[in-house]
Amino acid sequence: MKRMSKKAWQSVALGLALSLGMYATTPTEAAAAQKPLAIEEQGSFTVGGTYKEKPGKFTQENFVAEDGQRAYGDFAYVEYQKPVKSKKLPLIFQHGGAQSKRTWESGPDGREGFNTMFVRAGYEVYLVDQPRSGEANLSTEAVTPDTPWAANPMYGDKTLYVLSRVGHYDEAGNPVPNAQFPAGEKNYQAFEQSWTIGSGPLDNDLNADVLAKLVNQQKDGAILVTHSMGGTIGWRTAIRSDKVKAIIAYEPGGTPFIFPQTEMPKITEARFKALSASAMGVPMEDFLKLTRIPIVLYYGDYIKIGSENVGEDKWGTEFAMAQQFVEAINRHGGDATLVHLPDIGIKGNSHFLMQEKINKEILKLALDWLHEKGLDK
Repeated sequence: MKRMSKKAWQSVALGLALSLGMYATTPTEAAAAQKPLAIEEQGSFTVGGTYKEKPGKFTQENFVAEDGQRAYGDFAYVEYQKPVKSKKLPLIFQHGGAQSKRTWESGPDGREGFNTMFVRAGYEVYLVDQPRSGEANLSTEAVTPDTPWAANPMYGDKTLYVLSRVGHYDEAGNPVPNAQFPAGEKNYQAFEQSWTIGSGPLDNDLNADVLAKLVNQQKDGAILVTHSMGGTIGWRTAIRSDKVKAIIAYEPGGTPFIFPQTEMPKITEARFKALSASAMGVPMEDFLKLTRIPIVLYYGDYIKIGSENVGEDKWGTEFAMAQQFVEAINRHGGDATLVHLPDIGIKGNSHFLMQEKINKEILKLALDWLHEKGLDK
């Protein structure tokens, strides 16, 4: 497993802290102080999709009946921005479970999100709402009882808060925010209002098929940026398309990591066993496609197997699986790097590290990695 020395990472972290952390402005003031974005083109479109048709004949007299009508769905919605003089390879952002492209937009306290921060760095940015989510919420399949977060109303604020390691609840039921996620009731509410309900069954093969179509539309290919349950979609997309040139994965987990069928990993069970990390096997020919591109995985703080905090425990098992995944990639000649932020002196980050108070520092790590791999031309 490729990891920089702790001393080297601490030197990088110190430099980042000096260059990015020494200001005392609010997010709104900081945004106002930035130069205007220079956008050459922006817009939105859909990718993929299908429809089902109801037998019968459509009539004006009974125009609300389903007879003879189509139900469209299972496409992705994409919003994009291209800066003036953009770099060769665009970034395509894949969100996690029960989320949408909002993951990459402004944080709960209004600070600038990764979408425009990467545009400022010169990259074309494509934000994806995967099929049956967000602004792509039409489905050709009905919601099933086992569809994740399908209930409406969605009673799950404390569950999502704890699973995301934004904080935990003490015996009195009071939230205890960590050091980096913006604190306060207003920010808590904004975070809870970012979740979405799936309009149909979760189908990550469908999601990967559609994402591969988007990648294949890019002239020179694209770099995938994934989060959480989007991690497995990224791995599967790279198997489906040779135009995936790299993957930046923020805390992948919640759905299976990919391994060769003949080299399945050890499963580390969580105290809450249903939340244990998982893996799926693929033919070696498919797995080797992941060894042909550089991959980096970033994990935040508060990760501990066996913790009484359900989120810390759950992500402890995911991190253990990520270690085995990276080792498998590199064992077969690949280029995968696992970065645990506390190990390099960056502490206090939750599962949503792209939305927190030091998100500039987190982003700078990715920019440096892209430069190191020659992907910022």
